Amino acid sequence: MADSTGSFETRPMGKKSDRLRPEPDREPRTQYAALPWRKREDGAVEMLLITSRESKRWVIPKGWPMKDRSPEDAAATEAYEEAGVIGKPGHKSMGVYHYDKRLRSGRLQHVRVMVYPLEVREARDIWPEMTERDRLWSSPAEAASLVDEPELRTLLAKFKS
Repeated sequence: MADSTGSFETRPMGKKSDRLRPEPDREPRTQYAALPWRKREDGAVEMLLITSRESKRWVIPKGWPMKDRSPEDAAATEAYEEAGVIGKPGHKSMGVYHYDKRLRSGRLQHVRVMVYPLEVREARDIWPEMTERDRLWSSPAEAASLVDEPELRTLLAKFKS
């Protein structure tokens, strides 16, 4: 703004550390998910949904990358811990969906989830998070109707074993 002499005041830019920086939780982070599925005796495909711990929404098992594990193995580990299922993960992601995760700080973290099919060979009666989650075997159409994320809904509805 000009002062009484007509000259303009200039303000220093400040130290580089004082300037606004992008916040790390604003960039999408990647998680790996398993889509547990099995064939019934009649040949129909069933997929497994679990409830989230906080909001009790229907979701698929997912988690952050794990050191020394491939994405599909990390997804299979999450499927055991969260849903009590053991199986053979596919080596190729069947697709991606996005969601916003509420952090402890209250902020939202954008998350990109890579989904790996997991052919279930065993469903355990006892597993690490069994007291925190419910699980539901359902048809792909029913599973798609129960999840909130539109991209996940599409992946479930289009699933082919």
